[in-house]
Amino acid sequence: MKRIRDFLKSHREPISYLFWGVMTTIVSWGTYSLFVTVTKSVIIANVLSWICAILFAFVTNKLWVFRSMSWSPDTVLTELWTFVAARIATGFLEIAGVPFLINIGMNQRILGIEGMVAKVFVSVVVVILNYVLSKLLVFRNDGVSEKINSK
Repeated sequence: MKRIRDFLKSHREPISYLFWGVMTTIVSWGTYSLFVTVTKSVIIANVLSWICAILFAFVTNKLWVFRSMSWSPDTVLTELWTFVAARIATGFLEIAGVPFLINIGMNQRILGIEGMVAKVFVSVVVVILNYVLSKLLVFRNDGVSEKINSK
C-alpha cells in the first residue's frame, strides 16, 4: 500500500491531468448532447460544447493539476489566453494530422473504423503536447504554486 501511495504522490501531476482530461471529455460529450437537443444544430452544439470543455479544463488544470493559485486578473487572463491559444494550436494539429497520416498510409482500422490508428496516434500526441504546453507556457510555477506543489 505504501508503494502505491508513494507512486501516486510522486506522479500526482500527470495522473491528475489524465483524470481531469477524462472529466473534460465527459463535460464535452454531456454539453454537446444538451446543446444539440436544444439548438438542433450539430455545428452550434459542437462549438458550445468545445467552449464548455475548454473552460472546465482551464479551471481544473489551474486548480488541481498545476496548482496555480493566483487569481489576480492579470495572471488569470494571461493563463486563460495562453491556455486557449495552446488548445487551438493542438486542435489544428489534430484536424490536419489525422488526414495527413491517413494520406501517407496510416489508414489502418480499429473496430472496423478506417483511419482510427491515425486518430489514436494524433490524439496521444495532442494530449502530451497539451500537458507540456500547459506546464511550460500556461501554468508556470510562481512562489505560491511551488509552496503547494512541495507539500
